[in-house]
Amino acid sequence: MSTLTAQDVQALIRAGLPMAEDLDLCIDRLDEQGVLARVPFHARLVRPGGTLSGPTLMALADAAMYAVVLGRLGRVEMAVTSNLNINFLVKPQPVDLLADARILRLSRRQAVCEVGLYSAGNPDELVAHVTGTYALPLTS
Repeated sequence: MSTLTAQDVQALIRAGLPMAEDLDLCIDRLDEQGVLARVPFHARLVRPGGTLSGPTLMALADAAMYAVVLGRLGRVEMAVTSNLNINFLVKPQPVDLLADARILRLSRRQAVCEVGLYSAGNPDELVAHVTGTYALPLTS
């Protein structure tokens, strides 16, 4: 586990990816179990049908995976998404969207992650299940 705090990771992500600022991305928890990230609800994130847009869900999942990698390894800003697979399960509610991310496997070259997305206040119903891989920069 790195010495970065949830606030440190949030600041790194927001500084390196301006879209995270636009989404008001928050890293609420960072510990040995993983990361809890959040995008506060805003009407501009809603698509026709009154649900949060798919790109919002994918952005939060990707950011949560990046956060869990930073939380484990420290400042590896050049880690990049090499794969992201998302299964949309149920329609998200028009409330804050939460992501619970963890690392499934970590090697020298990659981190394989899993993210559960759910609507605030309803942690027992996944709205999407995400798996992804981060390619890690080579270190000497």
